[in-house]
Amino acid sequence: MSDEVRVWIEHNLCTGDGLCVQYAPDVFEFDDAGVAHVKSEPEGPLLTEVGASANVPASLRLDVIDAADGCPGNCIHVARIADGVEIAGPDA
Repeated sequence: MSDEVRVWIEHNLCTGDGLCVQYAPDVFEFDDAGVAHVKSEPEGPLLTEVGASANVPASLRLDVIDAADGCPGNCIHVARIADGVEIAGPDA
């Protein structure tokens, strides 16, 4: 089974602590209001739509999982692309 994952954030639960941005700045970034969003590439735009998700490069997979596990707001979801099973986050 593939190790590829996708990630998304429940923005209404984001506390703005910034751990996700510290763990994986190529995947997470704050908007002007201090809410974290995902982006599909390091220099790409923030995906601000509700439920927007981004595929995670294999090299950042563990960083994104650590961000989800350490998130104080418990709002980061990480799921395997192959079967949709959440492997980190509130529903894991």
